[in-house]
Amino acid sequence: MTIEINSDMGEGFGIYQLCDDNELIRYISSINIACGGHAGDPKLMTHLVRLALSHKVKIGAHPGYPDREGFGRRPLPYTIDEICQQVAYQLGALQAIAKAEGASVGHLSFHAAMGNRINQDEQLATQVMRMLYRIDPALTVLCLAGSLIESAAHAVGLHTRSLFLVDRAYQDDGSLVPRGRPGAVITDEGAICARVRQFLEEGTVTTIDGSSLVITARALLIHSDTPGAVNLASKIRNEIDQLKR
Repeated sequence: MTIEINSDMGEGFGIYQLCDDNELIRYISSINIACGGHAGDPKLMTHLVRLALSHKVKIGAHPGYPDREGFGRRPLPYTIDEICQQVAYQLGALQAIAKAEGASVGHLSFHAAMGNRINQDEQLATQVMRMLYRIDPALTVLCLAGSLIESAAHAVGLHTRSLFLVDRAYQDDGSLVPRGRPGAVITDEGAICARVRQFLEEGTVTTIDGSSLVITARALLIHSDTPGAVNLASKIRNEIDQLKR
Protein backbone atom coordinates (compact mmCIF):
# COMPACT_ATOMS: atom_id res chain seq x y z
CA MET A 1 0.00 0.00 0.00
CA THR A 2 1.34 3.42 -0.97
CA ILE A 3 1.49 5.93 1.88
CA GLU A 4 1.59 9.57 0.86
CA ILE A 5 2.73 12.58 2.84
CA ASN A 6 0.09 15.29 2.94
CA SER A 7 0.39 18.85 4.22
CA ASP A 8 -1.76 21.94 4.75
CA MET A 9 0.08 24.67 2.89
CA GLY A 10 -0.24 28.26 1.71
CA GLU A 11 -1.38 29.22 5.19
CA GLY A 12 -0.40 32.85 5.10
CA PHE A 13 -1.43 35.96 3.22
CA GLY A 14 0.37 38.96 1.80
CA ILE A 15 3.85 39.09 3.31
CA TYR A 16 2.93 36.76 6.19
CA GLN A 17 4.03 33.12 5.93
CA LEU A 18 3.98 30.28 8.45
CA CYS A 19 6.34 27.92 6.69
CA ASP A 20 8.85 27.65 3.88
CA ASP A 21 6.41 26.11 1.40
CA ASN A 22 9.04 26.12 -1.35
CA GLU A 23 11.23 23.80 0.71
CA LEU A 24 8.51 21.73 2.39
CA ILE A 25 6.96 20.66 -0.89
CA ARG A 26 10.11 18.69 -1.78
CA TYR A 27 9.01 16.00 0.68
CA ILE A 28 5.24 16.11 0.12
CA SER A 29 2.97 13.93 -2.06
CA SER A 30 -0.21 16.01 -1.80
CA ILE A 31 -1.09 19.47 -0.51
CA ASN A 32 -4.19 21.12 0.90
CA ILE A 33 -4.11 24.76 -0.17
CA ALA A 34 -5.72 27.40 2.06
CA CYS A 35 -8.43 29.03 -0.07
CA GLY A 36 -8.79 32.51 1.39
CA GLY A 37 -10.80 31.73 4.53
CA HIS A 38 -8.53 31.17 7.54
CA ALA A 39 -5.54 31.95 5.31
CA GLY A 40 -4.50 32.24 1.68
CA ASP A 41 -4.96 34.84 -1.02
CA PRO A 42 -5.02 34.73 -4.85
CA LYS A 43 -1.28 35.31 -5.22
CA LEU A 44 -0.33 32.66 -2.69
CA MET A 45 -2.87 30.16 -4.03
CA THR A 46 -1.50 30.64 -7.56
CA HIS A 47 2.06 30.20 -6.31
CA LEU A 48 1.16 26.95 -4.54
CA VAL A 49 -0.61 25.57 -7.61
CA ARG A 50 2.45 26.34 -9.75
CA LEU A 51 4.72 24.86 -7.11
CA ALA A 52 2.64 21.68 -6.96
CA LEU A 53 2.72 21.35 -10.74
CA SER A 54 6.49 21.73 -10.86
CA HIS A 55 6.95 19.05 -8.18
CA LYS A 56 4.20 16.74 -9.49
CA VAL A 57 2.27 17.02 -6.22
CA LYS A 58 -1.49 16.43 -5.93
CA ILE A 59 -3.55 19.59 -5.43
CA GLY A 60 -6.37 19.86 -2.89
CA ALA A 61 -8.50 22.56 -1.28
CA HIS A 62 -8.35 23.45 2.41
CA PRO A 63 -11.46 25.49 3.26
CA GLY A 64 -12.00 26.90 6.74
CA TYR A 65 -13.95 29.56 8.56
CA PRO A 66 -13.17 33.10 7.29
CA ASP A 67 -11.33 33.94 10.50
CA ARG A 68 -7.72 34.94 9.91
CA GLU A 69 -7.33 36.43 13.35
CA GLY A 70 -8.20 33.08 14.94
CA PHE A 71 -6.57 31.03 12.15
CA GLY A 72 -9.89 29.24 11.63
CA ARG A 73 -9.63 27.51 14.98
CA ARG A 74 -12.46 29.36 16.70
CA PRO A 75 -16.03 28.03 16.38
CA LEU A 76 -18.29 30.50 14.59
CA PRO A 77 -22.12 30.55 14.74
CA TYR A 78 -22.63 29.77 11.04
CA THR A 79 -25.77 28.10 9.78
CA ILE A 80 -25.65 24.94 7.66
CA ASP A 81 -26.34 27.00 4.55
CA GLU A 82 -23.60 29.49 5.40
CA ILE A 83 -21.03 26.73 5.88
CA CYS A 84 -22.03 25.17 2.55
CA GLN A 85 -21.63 28.58 0.92
CA GLN A 86 -18.16 29.05 2.40
CA VAL A 87 -16.99 25.61 1.27
CA ALA A 88 -18.34 26.15 -2.26
CA TYR A 89 -16.89 29.67 -2.43
CA GLN A 90 -13.40 28.65 -1.31
CA LEU A 91 -13.26 25.43 -3.33
CA GLY A 92 -14.49 27.29 -6.42
CA ALA A 93 -11.79 29.93 -6.05
CA LEU A 94 -9.04 27.32 -6.01
CA GLN A 95 -10.63 25.37 -8.86
CA ALA A 96 -10.60 28.51 -11.04
CA ILE A 97 -6.98 29.33 -10.20
CA ALA A 98 -5.92 25.72 -10.82
CA LYS A 99 -7.75 25.61 -14.16
CA ALA A 100 -6.08 28.84 -15.25
CA GLU A 101 -2.72 27.15 -14.59
CA GLY A 102 -3.64 23.97 -16.46
CA ALA A 103 -4.21 21.97 -13.28
CA SER A 104 -7.17 20.58 -11.36
CA VAL A 105 -8.25 20.14 -7.74
CA GLY A 106 -8.51 16.46 -6.86
CA HIS A 107 -9.22 16.46 -3.16
CA LEU A 108 -10.44 18.52 -0.22
CA SER A 109 -9.55 18.60 3.47
CA PHE A 110 -11.49 20.71 5.95
CA HIS A 111 -9.60 23.02 8.29
CA ALA A 112 -9.81 23.09 12.08
CA ALA A 113 -13.06 24.44 13.58
CA MET A 114 -15.04 24.08 10.36
CA GLY A 115 -13.97 20.46 10.04
CA ASN A 116 -14.80 19.78 13.68
CA ARG A 117 -18.28 21.25 13.24
CA ILE A 118 -18.98 19.20 10.11
CA ASN A 119 -17.70 16.07 11.84
CA GLN A 120 -20.09 16.53 14.76
CA ASP A 121 -23.33 17.33 12.91
CA GLU A 122 -24.84 14.61 10.74
CA GLN A 123 -27.28 16.94 8.97
CA LEU A 124 -24.52 19.43 8.20
CA ALA A 125 -22.12 16.71 7.02
CA THR A 126 -24.79 15.31 4.68
CA GLN A 127 -25.56 18.73 3.19
CA VAL A 128 -21.89 19.57 2.66
CA MET A 129 -21.15 16.22 1.00
CA ARG A 130 -24.17 16.45 -1.27
CA MET A 131 -23.01 19.89 -2.35
CA LEU A 132 -19.46 18.67 -2.99
CA TYR A 133 -20.81 15.81 -5.07
CA ARG A 134 -22.81 18.25 -7.19
CA ILE A 135 -19.71 20.38 -7.71
CA ASP A 136 -17.41 17.47 -8.56
CA PRO A 137 -18.37 13.81 -8.02
CA ALA A 138 -14.74 12.80 -8.60
CA LEU A 139 -13.52 14.82 -5.60
CA THR A 140 -11.79 12.87 -2.80
CA VAL A 141 -12.37 13.96 0.80
CA LEU A 142 -9.45 13.60 3.20
CA CYS A 143 -10.52 12.74 6.77
CA LEU A 144 -10.02 10.50 9.77
CA ALA A 145 -10.98 6.85 9.31
CA GLY A 146 -14.29 6.02 10.95
CA SER A 147 -15.34 9.66 11.18
CA LEU A 148 -18.75 11.14 10.41
CA ILE A 149 -17.17 13.01 7.50
CA GLU A 150 -16.01 9.71 6.03
CA SER A 151 -19.40 8.01 6.33
CA ALA A 152 -21.27 11.07 5.00
CA ALA A 153 -18.94 11.25 1.99
CA HIS A 154 -19.41 7.56 1.21
CA ALA A 155 -23.19 7.88 1.58
CA VAL A 156 -23.38 10.35 -1.31
CA GLY A 157 -20.83 8.54 -3.49
CA LEU A 158 -17.66 10.52 -2.81
CA HIS A 159 -14.30 8.82 -2.40
CA THR A 160 -12.27 9.39 0.77
CA ARG A 161 -8.63 9.03 1.77
CA SER A 162 -7.94 8.49 5.45
CA LEU A 163 -5.36 10.55 7.32
CA PHE A 164 -2.99 9.92 10.21
CA LEU A 165 -2.19 13.23 11.91
CA VAL A 166 1.39 12.66 12.97
CA ASP A 167 1.62 15.67 15.30
CA ARG A 168 -1.72 15.28 17.09
CA ALA A 169 -2.50 13.03 20.05
CA TYR A 170 -5.31 10.48 19.70
CA GLN A 171 -7.93 9.38 22.20
CA ASP A 172 -8.89 5.74 22.72
CA ASP A 173 -11.96 6.11 20.48
CA GLY A 174 -9.84 7.25 17.53
CA SER A 175 -10.73 10.92 17.81
CA LEU A 176 -8.13 13.65 18.28
CA VAL A 177 -7.38 15.13 21.68
CA PRO A 178 -8.90 18.64 21.55
CA ARG A 179 -6.44 21.49 21.13
CA GLY A 180 -5.88 23.26 24.42
CA ARG A 181 -5.60 20.06 26.42
CA PRO A 182 -2.09 19.17 27.60
CA GLY A 183 -0.36 16.87 25.13
CA ALA A 184 -2.86 17.47 22.31
CA VAL A 185 -0.20 18.81 19.96
CA ILE A 186 3.08 16.90 19.72
CA THR A 187 6.08 19.09 18.90
CA ASP A 188 9.01 16.83 19.78
CA GLU A 189 10.54 15.68 16.51
CA GLY A 190 11.82 12.40 17.93
CA ALA A 191 8.40 11.54 19.35
CA ILE A 192 6.69 12.28 16.04
CA CYS A 193 9.16 10.14 14.08
CA ALA A 194 8.66 7.29 16.56
CA ARG A 195 4.88 7.54 16.05
CA VAL A 196 5.33 7.40 12.29
CA ARG A 197 7.62 4.37 12.59
CA GLN A 198 5.08 2.61 14.83
CA PHE A 199 2.32 3.32 12.33
CA LEU A 200 4.36 2.12 9.35
CA GLU A 201 5.55 -1.07 11.06
CA GLU A 202 2.54 -2.00 13.19
CA GLY A 203 -0.39 0.05 11.88
CA THR A 204 -1.01 1.45 15.35
CA VAL A 205 -0.53 4.59 17.43
CA THR A 206 -0.21 4.88 21.19
CA THR A 207 -3.07 7.02 22.51
CA ILE A 208 -2.71 9.78 25.08
CA ASP A 209 -3.85 7.27 27.74
CA GLY A 210 -1.25 4.68 26.70
CA SER A 211 -3.47 2.29 24.75
CA SER A 212 -2.58 0.84 21.35
CA LEU A 213 -5.01 2.05 18.69
CA VAL A 214 -5.21 0.55 15.19
CA ILE A 215 -4.91 3.31 12.58
CA THR A 216 -6.22 2.87 9.05
CA ALA A 217 -4.67 5.59 6.94
CA ARG A 218 -3.38 6.19 3.42
CA ALA A 219 -1.73 9.55 4.09
CA LEU A 220 0.37 11.11 6.84
CA LEU A 221 -0.60 14.71 7.54
CA ILE A 222 2.05 17.23 8.54
CA HIS A 223 0.79 20.66 9.59
CA SER A 224 2.99 23.30 7.98
CA ASP A 225 2.72 25.44 11.13
CA THR A 226 4.28 22.67 13.25
CA PRO A 227 7.70 23.91 14.44
CA GLY A 228 10.44 22.46 12.22
CA ALA A 229 7.92 21.18 9.65
CA VAL A 230 10.45 21.04 6.80
CA ASN A 231 12.99 18.99 8.76
CA LEU A 232 10.20 16.80 10.11
CA ALA A 233 8.85 16.12 6.61
CA SER A 234 12.35 15.16 5.46
CA LYS A 235 12.70 12.64 8.28
CA ILE A 236 9.24 11.18 7.70
CA ARG A 237 10.00 10.78 4.00
CA ASN A 238 13.15 8.94 5.01
CA GLU A 239 11.15 6.63 7.33
CA ILE A 240 8.82 5.74 4.44
CA ASP A 241 11.68 5.21 2.00
CA GLN A 242 13.53 2.94 4.43
CA LEU A 243 10.41 0.79 4.87
CA LYS A 244 10.30 0.23 1.10
CA ARG A 245 13.84 -1.17 1.01
